[in-house]
Amino acid sequence: MNRLSAGDLASFQRKYRFAGGRLRRLRVRYLAEGAPTVEFTLSVRAALKELGTDAKPIRLRFRLTGAEEFRFQKRPGVTGGKIADARFGYFDGLFFVNLDAFGLQPGEVPMAHDFRASDAYIAAREVEWEEIKKA
Repeated sequence: MNRLSAGDLASFQRKYRFAGGRLRRLRVRYLAEGAPTVEFTLSVRAALKELGTDAKPIRLRFRLTGAEEFRFQKRPGVTGGKIADARFGYFDGLFFVNLDAFGLQPGEVPMAHDFRASDAYIAAREVEWEEIKKA
């Protein structure tokens, strides 16, 4: 798996089109010591490189170790698993991953409290990811 660094968050987020994707799998693992590990798989599309071409679907697997906080909540009347948008951030030594969209004004930069207001977010010390190749 590839380790995601704080400096690579912006370029990583531009590499894939998360809006319209789906959460395929989610697993929280509690080990004997330390904070839990959250693993999830997303179906997304590659970012468009040329107009008029169709972006190919890709599955991404994430492993967030040292999860300090997380929430996955399904509200009544809301379709589960569909990703309106995904955002990544790094605040006070923690990586934040948000799997549902939140409204920001143009030019506004998301902060930790914006991630915490989400129904589907994780804050962890390390993020690893990989593309899953179809067999």
